[in-house]
Amino acid sequence: MTDRPAAPHGVYGHPPADLAEVPEGAVQLSPLVPGSTALEELGPGTLAGLTVLAPPGTLERRHALALSVRALSPGAPLTVLAPKDKGGSRLSRELAGFGCRLDESARRHHRIVRTARPDAPTGLDAAIAEGAARLVPDLGLWSQPGIFSWNRIDPGTALLIETLPPLSGRGADLGCGLGVLARAVLASAKVTGLALVDNDRRAVAAARRNVEDPRVTVAWKDARAADAVPERLDFVVMNPPFHDGGAEDRALGQAFIRRAAAALRPGGTLWLTANTHLPYEATLSEVFREVTPRAAAHGYKIHEARK
Repeated sequence: MTDRPAAPHGVYGHPPADLAEVPEGAVQLSPLVPGSTALEELGPGTLAGLTVLAPPGTLERRHALALSVRALSPGAPLTVLAPKDKGGSRLSRELAGFGCRLDESARRHHRIVRTARPDAPTGLDAAIAEGAARLVPDLGLWSQPGIFSWNRIDPGTALLIETLPPLSGRGADLGCGLGVLARAVLASAKVTGLALVDNDRRAVAAARRNVEDPRVTVAWKDARAADAVPERLDFVVMNPPFHDGGAEDRALGQAFIRRAAAALRPGGTLWLTANTHLPYEATLSEVFREVTPRAAAHGYKIHEARK
């Protein structure tokens, strides 16, 4: 007889190292790490322990917490933390609703809750269903809480769609989200191929359902990676992210701009939408031959950049 392999410890998100202990070799479960394991796919009792950086959105957070409790074996330890102003103040109440007994502390503007999976948790199915993928009637598209602008078309994307001319040739949509922008681009019959790239597994799954077109490929990758985007493209469109872990990080959008420039052929064009306060013009001018403002409204700006 052989011993059963020990159940792994999991980690969801990227908890600050000085606030939560994560055992070496823990399984990464974040939907924002391409190639990582999906928490939704773990069967009950799969994990011997779990550390969670809880997401800020209520539906997404409750969904992740319920999945976390379900994935643990009875009595297995669960550590959950979040900034106080981004869901941390609600952790105790939400976990108590699942039948967990709690030990709560505070440190560095975070709430930290240590608990264990109860023998008979309650309310898991309802919370999992509330945060699951669904068809959003107002959009007519599949989505899921936690995806960027999951239940509406954000104003920046809407302005870019209004501004775009008919495009042609091979292109890419970096940070494609649900596929709203891609659907507008594909309205042009002259588009021969469109690569959709996003680092959110949930967005990729939604885009595959929302953009059913033989000209399209969809990849779960970080758009900044060298192998994420095809080369010698005719155009790139994007509404790049500018938050990382809830904090503004302008380097994200700048990296997207550089990746777009590297992927385009000489003469190829980038169409970019961004909040008006983001200083992307210097980076655009550094890597593109010609940069032209095309629109500005509702706190957003559109640039066309030619390589």
